[in-house]
Formats: sequence, C-alpha cells, structure tokens
Amino acid sequence: MAHLSINKLLIANRGEIACRIIRTAQRMGIECVAVYSDADKDSQHVKLADEAWHIGGPAAKDSYLKADTILEVAKKSNANAIHPGYGFLSENAEFARQCEANQVIFVGPPVPAIEAMGSKSDAKSIMENAGVPLVQGYHGNDQSDDRLQSEADKIGYPLLIKATAGGGGKGMRVVESSADFIDALNSCKREAISSFGDDRVLVEKYLTKPRHVEIQVFADSQGDAVHLFERDCSIQRRHQKVIEEAPAPGLSEETREQMGQVAITAAKAIGYEGAGTVEFLYDHDGSFYFMEMNTRLQVEHPVTEMITGLDLVEWQIMVANGLPLPLQQNQLTINGHAFEARIYAEDPDNDFLPATGKISYMGLPQTNANVRVDSGIVSGDSVSVYYDPMIAKLIVWDRDRSAALARLRGALADFHVAGLTTNIEFLHHLASNDSFNNADLDTHFLDKHGEELTTADSSVADEILAAAALHVMLKQADKQSGDRVDPYSPWNETSGWRLNEDNHHLIELLHDNNQYTVTAHFRNEGLLRNKGFLLEIGGKELVASGYLDGNRLHIDLDGHQSTVNLAESDNQLVIFKNAKSWELEVKDNSLVNLDQDTQANLTAPMPGTVIDVLVNPGDTVEEGQALIVMEAMKMEHTIKAHKDSVIAEVLYQEGDLVDEGAELISFEEE
Repeated sequence: MAHLSINKLLIANRGEIACRIIRTAQRMGIECVAVYSDADKDSQHVKLADEAWHIGGPAAKDSYLKADTILEVAKKSNANAIHPGYGFLSENAEFARQCEANQVIFVGPPVPAIEAMGSKSDAKSIMENAGVPLVQGYHGNDQSDDRLQSEADKIGYPLLIKATAGGGGKGMRVVESSADFIDALNSCKREAISSFGDDRVLVEKYLTKPRHVEIQVFADSQGDAVHLFERDCSIQRRHQKVIEEAPAPGLSEETREQMGQVAITAAKAIGYEGAGTVEFLYDHDGSFYFMEMNTRLQVEHPVTEMITGLDLVEWQIMVANGLPLPLQQNQLTINGHAFEARIYAEDPDNDFLPATGKISYMGLPQTNANVRVDSGIVSGDSVSVYYDPMIAKLIVWDRDRSAALARLRGALADFHVAGLTTNIEFLHHLASNDSFNNADLDTHFLDKHGEELTTADSSVADEILAAAALHVMLKQADKQSGDRVDPYSPWNETSGWRLNEDNHHLIELLHDNNQYTVTAHFRNEGLLRNKGFLLEIGGKELVASGYLDGNRLHIDLDGHQSTVNLAESDNQLVIFKNAKSWELEVKDNSLVNLDQDTQANLTAPMPGTVIDVLVNPGDTVEEGQALIVMEAMKMEHTIKAHKDSVIAEVLYQEGDLVDEGAELISFEEE
C-alpha cells in the first residue's frame, strides 16, 4: 500500500495527541477526521478536525477500542488512512491487519513488526537472536511455578517478575528473596490476567540503580533506518513517566552511538517501518540492556522534536506515503536540551490518586521557540473518569540542561489550573531538586526523594491572604465605580468614605477547613489615595495597595511589590504564585450587601439617616421604584427596589439613624 497517498486522515484517538496530529496533518494539506465518544462531544480535537463522527459510549471499550466502528467511519468519511496516536489501538496488530484488508493506510509499522514486539517474552528472544544485549533472565514457555522459582533462584535476588503482555507497571513485582517469590508470582499473575487476559510472565535480574534510556528510531519501506538520539525517562511513578528529557545527561558520544546502532539493529530485525522507540535499562557502569520496543509514537516524542528541529508526525505520514526518510544519519544532529513535564489531574501527596472534574480556569505560560504546550483541554473542559487524567504536556528547550531546567521552572510557575488538584507544584519541586539538577537519576528517584518533593501544606501566608483581601476590595471598588449614576454623590464614593467613622470591612477566607479573617480599612492619605488599605491579618497591620490587570494582581505590601495570578468563580478565589495555588472560599461580611441585585431583602449600603419612606407594608413595587431616601453630609441618596415584589415590613422610619448593612425593608417570599 506504500504507493497510495494519504489525502484524508482519520485520527483514532482523542485529547492532546489527536490535536497534535491534526495540526501537523492540516499543515500538510491533509483533511482530518476526528472520532469521539459521548464524553468527548465538545472536546477540542472534535472542534479542530475538519469533521467528526460519534463512535459510542464514554468507556474506551465502547468507543476508542471499537475497531470495526472506526473502520466504518473511515469508509463513510472517505478517509484513506488512520493514525492511531498512542494507547488505544496503536499497538493492536489485528486492527492494523483490518486496516490493510480494507485498503486503509495504517500510519504505523507493518503487522508482523507489531506482533513481534507485542509480547515482551517473544521480543526478547528476537533481540537475543539479533545480538541485542539483554538483562539476565528467563523468558521461556514453561510457566510452572517450580520452573519459574528455579530460574529465579539461578538469576539471584533482587529480581523482577513482569507480565509478558504488560505495560504501565501492571503485572510487575520486585522480589527481594526466594521465600517471597511464589506469593509475588501469584499476585503478579492475578493482576496480569485481570489487566491483559494473559498471565504469562518473565523473570529478570533487577538492577538496583538503573536509568530508563530510550532511543527514537525511524525506518522507511526502502529498508533504511536511522536513530534520532535518546531520551532519559528515569523519573517515574508506578512505572509511569513523569518528566522526560533529551538528550540523556552524562551519556558519552560513544555510548550514544552504540545504543543508537543497537536500536537500528532491533528495528531492522523485525522489518520495522515508521516511528518506534527501543527502550533500554542503562546501568551506572555504562552497560545497557534491551527492555522493550514500542511500535508507535511515544507520549514524550516532543523532546526529540525540540532537539532535532523535526516534526515526527510529518515523518510518520511521509513514511506511510511510501517516501524515503527525509534525512540520513549523518545529517541528524542534537541542538540544545529539552524537557517534557506531564501535567496531570492527580494528587501527588495521596499516592498520585487521579482527580476528575471540571477545569474552571486554565492559564498557560507564553509559548514561543523555548516553550511549547500540547493539550486537548481548555478552561471549562472536564477531566473524565473514563480516560487518562493528563491535562497537558509542557515542553521546554534551551541551549543546555541547566538553562532548560530554568525554563521549565519558569513555565511551571506560569501554568495555572483551577477546579481540581494537579501535580504542577510537585513538578516544580522536582525541577528545583538538587539531585535532579545534578542529574543524579535512576528509576527509583521518586521513592528516594519523596519527602523532599511533598507539597502538602494547609497554611496560607499573610501575603496570600492580603492578596485575596485586596482583590475583593478592588473588585468591589470597580463595581461601585461602574454602577455610579451621580458622580458627586457620597453614596457612590469608592474611596470608603463614611459618616463620622473609620470604614472597615471584614473578609473571611476559608482554606482546607481553616478560617482566616482579614479586616480591611480604607486609607486615603498620601500615596494611598488610589485605592489603598490598611489590612489587619493575624494581629499584624499591613499597608496594601495595587491594581488588577486581567487575571494578574499587582500588589504593594508595606513597600514590597509583587504579583500573583487569580481565577475566580462565584465565591471561590484561586491564587497562583511560584507554581503553588491556594483555593479560598471568600465571604465579605460587609461588601456583599452593596450588591442589591443579589439580596432577598433591602439593606443600608452605608451608615446614615432615613429622611423619607416612600412605601408601606403590603405595597406592590416594581424593579427600580424608589423606596427610601437616606441622607449623609446633607446629601441625599435614593434606594430603589432591586426586583418586582411586595413589601412585607418597613423596619425604619423618617429620622431614624441606621448602620451600614442594617435591614431597611423586607419583602414577601415569592
């Protein structure tokens, strides 16, 4: 099928990878067809594609794993090619076979190559025959407990039991002694049969301080193959990657070339075509061992793109069109250093438990040649229980590892998500960790440095409380200013003017079941004439002023100027600073009464004297009708009905003095 040319591409995937493929394909002039489940009807990949087709229920088995339905959509939409992305059907040999049978180009390797690498055990046998170095282990067909125990004892401990059909850390156990082997084996088999329907396992020597280094390979239908250098993916939790980088730090040019050539040998051994990744365990003594080959595009492929300046999806499409590789090995070079951090909806302080729900706000760092964000989510979207909870991939590049790390820390500090728990602060701690900065890496890094990376802290600094209070006061002042009818009326004064008293407002803030109170006093002297306040916080007094610029609050706190970012929804306020966020529930006991549109009854917006009552109990009034006239400093202000209603009770009469917030009139319940 290599002679066919892709003119319309169906992307059999969702989320960020679907969006990423669509952008490249459309840039190449190829029409794109998206597919979506019930849960993804309004998703970004659906909106980005040229057309989109519904394929079933929200669960993957009812939609994105339905090969027959996806092929049917390809026929109906006249798509002559399918790109599977990663996950779902990307390494499903039967799906690739069905594509071929239906004369649909599968943007991936040939069926025999997928089948060869589909079993970890079979893959190791193929690699062993091709002379690719392997970790000492047993990959045989005799799966009896006695044989596996015997082989384990020969290898020695610690060792690793792995499901041959496994992935993502499932069906995997580390065994420390012979006495523990059978229990671990039974547990591993139960998980493997549940996850993959296959309880076969392999047993390997367990390296105590290995790094996970993988080589990106590409091969074409003419039999040529190249490697696009390596990525280090050692930072993992539960055998799933957290931060990836390219190139691998500390790798000599000699070792890089050796690993690259071994990866090419592995690809050619199975007649590979397209993009693939050969994964190795790299030991501290410089030795490396074949682990597995992923016959698809990897999640972390952008770091390779950043250091090579290439578009790997474009290469995939070219190879699928039967074209030769665009570059030869001697034309490929490494430029600079790149990191990818996976932004997840999860709680790192609770064993990385996934989080689901609506993202009320998402603010991204500024993207440019140094910073890239791959995502299929925007503000207002939801993270579903049905799919992987990855929100985005943050990719950064710079001239060397140290500069790229600085870029990563800065970009993480500017990545803001409100509405659910994320790992952003955890990633920032990781990117700031001394051992990580010194490239002291291995696959047990998070186990060893977990306490250093914890983000659990329920306290709220005075600076954050001050920012929240200042935001409330500034927003209220802006609202009053915008609502003014008579610019000369003291009732519409935004400077906090009050009759014969110091004006103050009590603002209650709730965070993680801890309550904080901030008392805000207007101050109009000297430099504070422009919306300045004296804030009382926990017995301290802080002079505060500032201004809002969109979602950014500029603060002057006792002469110290800084900025924070904000996201608000109803009475919830989220404040972001230095990759950390605080979600606060806000209750302003005074200012809330100024918004007459939201009140059940009518209250005094300021202290003063009632000089006229214009209604009586039982009267029917219309929205905007004058009800009471108040006076202060010999100036009058008319208070009007905020809705159509019936007067239940008039609580003050002509001549009465009233305090701010006092209820003046009650209305009958609707």
